[in-house]
Amino acid sequence: MTEAKVPEPRLITETGIDQRLAEIIEPVLVGMDYRLVRVRVLNQNGMTLQIMCERNDGTMTVDDCEKVSTAISPVLDVEDPLDKAYHLEVSSPGIDRPMVRISDFERWQGHLVKVETSILVDNRKRFRGKIVGVTADGFSLERDQAAYGEAPVVLIPFSTLSDAKLILTDDLIREALRADKALRAAANQNVGDDENPE
Repeated sequence: MTEAKVPEPRLITETGIDQRLAEIIEPVLVGMDYRLVRVRVLNQNGMTLQIMCERNDGTMTVDDCEKVSTAISPVLDVEDPLDKAYHLEVSSPGIDRPMVRISDFERWQGHLVKVETSILVDNRKRFRGKIVGVTADGFSLERDQAAYGEAPVVLIPFSTLSDAKLILTDDLIREALRADKALRAAANQNVGDDENPE
């Protein structure tokens, strides 16, 4: 008997109807080996249900979006959490992605982020800077511009996060393209191995 894998919890989660939708959607995604990044109900085109997700390796293709959409549509139809018609939009988190798990901060260490906290941390709630260290409890951020008297590096506890997002830079684009190329090469190697068993 195989042991069920417990997904890494999200640090930043939804509230209200978005939370109810996440509770419906996340088990379906986990069963398909995807991770939920974010759920939002937006007032676009009447109403849009936006679901950001990714494979456990951080990738997400158009085919993956279609598979997820096909799998969760019937579940949403049965649960019927929204009281009016909506458009379902499934997407990848993108390059300038929301940061919702500790592994996101580990993976994108060295890159710029914008962060908001729910309480004051070092007399602020908004930060912008480079992730320079990650622990189980928080991460160190090297500020873009420290005000007079502020330390250049601040430790932000994960428990205080209300929002965090990567900032699009040339370095981030290069890193994302390198990672994508490496994943595609590994996938092609695996296909080749499957076609030529020993």
